[in-house]
Amino acid sequence: MDLEQARRRIRERSDLNAFISVSDEQGSGTVVAVKDLVDVAGMVTTAGGVILPETPASQDAPVIARIRGEGCVIVGKANMHEFAYGVTSANPHYGPVRNPHDPSRVAGGSSGGSAVAVAAGMCDWAIGSDTGGSIRIPSALCGVAGFKPAFASIDIRGVIPLSWSLDTLGPIGPDIAATARAYSMMAGEVVSLDDLEAPRLAVPAGWVGDLDEQTAKAWAIVSRGWPEIEFVDRESLFQCGLTILLVEAATFHRRWAAEVPEKYGPDVLAHIKRGLGIPGVDFVDAARQRSILQEHAMRAMEEIDALLLPATAIVAPPVEAGNEVREPLARFTRPFNTTGQPVAVLPAPVEGLPVGIQVAGQTNAGTLRAAAWLEREWRSFKQ
Repeated sequence: MDLEQARRRIRERSDLNAFISVSDEQGSGTVVAVKDLVDVAGMVTTAGGVILPETPASQDAPVIARIRGEGCVIVGKANMHEFAYGVTSANPHYGPVRNPHDPSRVAGGSSGGSAVAVAAGMCDWAIGSDTGGSIRIPSALCGVAGFKPAFASIDIRGVIPLSWSLDTLGPIGPDIAATARAYSMMAGEVVSLDDLEAPRLAVPAGWVGDLDEQTAKAWAIVSRGWPEIEFVDRESLFQCGLTILLVEAATFHRRWAAEVPEKYGPDVLAHIKRGLGIPGVDFVDAARQRSILQEHAMRAMEEIDALLLPATAIVAPPVEAGNEVREPLARFTRPFNTTGQPVAVLPAPVEGLPVGIQVAGQTNAGTLRAAAWLEREWRSFKQ
């Protein structure tokens, strides 16, 4: 793909609201869309909101400088859930990001524009961020591959934060091979997908239930034959990570929330206010519990290479959906921001609205290799 092809496709599918701004870059190379909370020199960073200064960034964030060194060009800044604080990308300022499989449904969030840009052929791959599932949820709902690497694998300087102890950058691509190459460009870690061998996979016991009909059918297909293992309690991981996110996000936004609350969407402002009301002792306890939960998670992974489980409990909900979809969309993703594990997501081999499947591993390379093996095996399911 070249930049003009990408820009033409963006114009043709402007109804999807995938981009906040399009670059005027020239040149050739791998075409990348960038979630609009990452600084790109010469472009305004909005973070999906209307509070930040309308001043173009003076320099690239380190991750952008790195991928430029790998021959990448930037087509534009992708739309997103306001300040990355949501799971739908129904943005009140730049329009809801719409799912290319059914524009009446959400793309998922918060990296919705990045996932749509890939799914609709507007770029070769895209950069997203993930604090509670923000790469994996939109990748799952849009039927593309995504990767949340292990915490701190990629430099997050020059990125507007949501929760600094949970935020992770990662790639979204059309398949696992493209996503792995993109990760290597972003992180500088070489990942080989040659000579793939069957990974040791397992399902976390007691984790998966209360799925909608389409997701349950897909899960029955891909989980068949894999053993269950005891893992850390899902709800404990979920609540620990949520408490940390709420408090750290409130800390970043508290001045603006007091001075210009009208500039936030109602859902994001409500999340900030919720975070401001959490006692400090609860935050300290969550931070302490996190290290204990991480240790237990690593111990539970000793005999396997990766866990297998759905990315979301439901397929893409309608654009009009409210806060009620937040838990079923983040139920299976948020726990792995607490553990800090690398997690890949890829589409289940089913027809209809996409269903994403997570592969939660121990190392970045091992996780991507397990996902690539599954992707190869699942090709026969569709034949």
